[in-house]
Amino acid sequence: MIRVKQIFIAIVFVLFTFCALFFLNITSDIPLEDLKTEFKKKNSRFLEVDGTLVHYVDEGEGIPIILLHGTGSSLHTWDLWAERLKNKYRVLRITLPGFGLSGPRFDKKYKIKDYVNLLENFVEKIGVEKFHLVGNSLGGSIAWLYSSFYDKKVSKLVLINSSGFELDEVPFVIKIARNNYLNFLIKKTSPKYLVKKSLKEVYYNDKLISKSIINRYYKLSLRQGNRQAFIDRSLINFTDHTSRLKKVKSPTLVLWGKNDEWINVKFAQKFKKMIKNSSVSIMNDTGHIPMEEKPNESLKIVENFLLD
Repeated sequence: MIRVKQIFIAIVFVLFTFCALFFLNITSDIPLEDLKTEFKKKNSRFLEVDGTLVHYVDEGEGIPIILLHGTGSSLHTWDLWAERLKNKYRVLRITLPGFGLSGPRFDKKYKIKDYVNLLENFVEKIGVEKFHLVGNSLGGSIAWLYSSFYDKKVSKLVLINSSGFELDEVPFVIKIARNNYLNFLIKKTSPKYLVKKSLKEVYYNDKLISKSIINRYYKLSLRQGNRQAFIDRSLINFTDHTSRLKKVKSPTLVLWGKNDEWINVKFAQKFKKMIKNSSVSIMNDTGHIPMEEKPNESLKIVENFLLD
């Protein structure tokens, strides 16, 4: 009886796979040079760090401020912030390996500590000795762990809807990536509805999700190697580094969108409890990426913190 059930499930899976490939069609990678034409910034630069290409933008003058994006995103998530910040600061935006124009790491080193090491090697290469550090989601996790090791380099730390604590439930698209029977949807077909669904989860106000935003997230996910990198990252087992939060000495702002569907607002208080010199600011009617959804309001909060 068990054998028959297993055969039935196998047949259903094969039929589902065939139908999915037939209706969704195979989606090809987009060449890097084509993506550069559309998404390269005026001040874009490319630097090899740890044998990996890193796309970053360096603009403005003053105290350096480094901005780190979250999962599935790129340095473009900071566009509206950067326009204002570059009038007062030297703004360094990095697209983390595995995303955007940077593309994958061929050694597949995507653990948080690997990103921390890459960030340290990046700042060493460009000669930045002390800076403000801002991170959203995945970027937040990298930022606070980096600060726990290199606290003297971080003047002030800003964590925006940061990851780091084990989640009660992972986002839908990550569940797909972790499923060996379904992750072909990401690796081979990359249906745009997955991008739209994810954006509706990270935005509180869906009306703000324009076609250009969907297009950016979708096309940059098709950079050669990025889809496999997303799967590789999703398959990494969670490692709890939160004991190191007590080692963060830099003044820290924990900024959170109250309506975050990916990382619950309850974690804001956990960060405050663990980081001694920290404060919390909660934004109502805001989701997972306040810098995109409410750029002016979120930036004002951060600027006041940096000037305090």
